[in-house]
Amino acid sequence: MIGQLSTDALADLAPAGFFLGLHVRFIFPIIRVNTLPKSWIERHTRRPFFLEAPASRWSLENNGAIRWSALADHDPLKSTSLTAEHDPPYGGVVAYHAADDLRSYGLFFRGDREYLDAELALLFELVAEHHDRLATPPTVLTRAELLVLRCMKEGKRLKQISCDLEVSQSAIKQRLRNARRKLGARSGSHAVAMAAKLGLL
Repeated sequence: MIGQLSTDALADLAPAGFFLGLHVRFIFPIIRVNTLPKSWIERHTRRPFFLEAPASRWSLENNGAIRWSALADHDPLKSTSLTAEHDPPYGGVVAYHAADDLRSYGLFFRGDREYLDAELALLFELVAEHHDRLATPPTVLTRAELLVLRCMKEGKRLKQISCDLEVSQSAIKQRLRNARRKLGARSGSHAVAMAAKLGLL
């Protein structure tokens, strides 16, 4: 889940795995969802592949969706061949550039055939929906959860927050876990950054 938005529809369209990066500034997304093998992502994103990889370049310069195979002719570093473990490597690249100067992108793979035009169009719609939904601050964060995030933003540790709020440390940890789950954050600091970005703090 990303906030309250499920990625099940993306998983259905990408049975061989996918990588989704939402709200990208330069090259770093606020949220990443990765169901691809860790080794694939490490190889694809390491220098010099990331900025020179045709999928990355295409997603920076375009708004829409394209088949992975269509990028192979513009791939001097052979980064498209890194999908070999998806045997055969059928994939799609989606880039969504929003009016807020942020962008989101995704790499999607299947092992049986090329993506149909209608499937690429649906992937683009889903990435755009995920991007736009993230732009709407979650209303399900409680005041107590937001208070913990505000304290963390001020640099306080959980023990200090517990003392200041006169609440058990286990309760503070639970509030933080709840906030992370609702925001789709990887860590407490990531939850603070996301909440701040969404104007909640």
